[in-house]
Amino acid sequence: MMATEKVLHMKGGDGETSYTNNSLLQRKVASMVKPILEDTVKQLTSNFSSERCWKVADLGCSSGPNSLFFVSDMLSIMDKASFSLNQGTPRALQIYMNDLFGNDFNTIFKLIPDFFQRIHEEKNDKHVRCFIHATPGSFYGRLFSDDYIHFFHSSYCLHWLSQAPTSTDIAEPLNKGNVYITNERRPSVYEAYMKQFEKDFKLFLKSRSEELRSGGIMLLTFIGREKSQNMTSPWGIIGMVLNDMVQEGLVEEAKLDFFDLPIYGPTPEEVRQVIEEEGSFSLKTLEIVKIGWDGNLQEDVDDAIVDSKTRALIVAKSIRAVFEPLLSAKFGEVIMDEFFFRFAVIVAQLIDTKFESLEYTNLIVSMTKDS
Repeated sequence: MMATEKVLHMKGGDGETSYTNNSLLQRKVASMVKPILEDTVKQLTSNFSSERCWKVADLGCSSGPNSLFFVSDMLSIMDKASFSLNQGTPRALQIYMNDLFGNDFNTIFKLIPDFFQRIHEEKNDKHVRCFIHATPGSFYGRLFSDDYIHFFHSSYCLHWLSQAPTSTDIAEPLNKGNVYITNERRPSVYEAYMKQFEKDFKLFLKSRSEELRSGGIMLLTFIGREKSQNMTSPWGIIGMVLNDMVQEGLVEEAKLDFFDLPIYGPTPEEVRQVIEEEGSFSLKTLEIVKIGWDGNLQEDVDDAIVDSKTRALIVAKSIRAVFEPLLSAKFGEVIMDEFFFRFAVIVAQLIDTKFESLEYTNLIVSMTKDS
């Protein structure tokens, strides 16, 4: 089994298929969450009215310009709040950018000087001071000392598991011929994924509760699913493409049989149940927002004239930027171009037949640490 922490990261650099150039969907989701972030800042101001510096961690920050999108939002919201609220916001923000050790932190670092310069020019130095740090490591475990962080934020990360679920018999594949739960799922596969999610999410909550100050807040956004929703997802298409390539002798059957994606989209009920069972937090917000697999198109594309092939290519590029490091580690880099070409063909066919259902169901969860 591959060590997930070593191979799970977005595609680095700034090339055509990099995460930097194919992550507009994630930015759009973050924009949809901004009103809840504004309410969170107001609550933090009330909870920590005497604090001069907030310590804030962005868990799963990834790389590229999106990594600083959250920081920019926090600064603008805090500056706005300082004028509109009776009590002032802190004058300093200490940001900890967290992701796994394989993350391309260098791409973030290269953007920071221009980011600070832009903030300085826009605010004329009348703004919350900001200090940015990198904190590599898995958020399924401790990252900070006790009672240290005021606010944890995470966008599009908690659907990743610490590892793929495994079969009780290591000699037998859990999910032969597939890489994720399918619509024709066997109960044992679903139960294995659900069990891994419960284990990971409880550890995540326990770790964060120990690191948060009393009155601290978490705001999490991740891919989930509605209870009635079928299991159609880009991850299922990954399995379809690999199956086709096995049939043509391009991928070894055993490699597919013993490979499962370390990803799970829980229902709101599953999330609520784990939070209540773990017991460290009071749930404040649990909302659903949806967005198309193509991010409802890129900003410079007129969706009235875009055909299914173009939409499918946008989807394939966004999935490649996220999954290529993981897939190439298992199946080899040489097949990646062919793999994602086939992926786009299947997505185009789905768009032609049932485009309205090709959406990510995103869960927005906010909670406060119980005293």
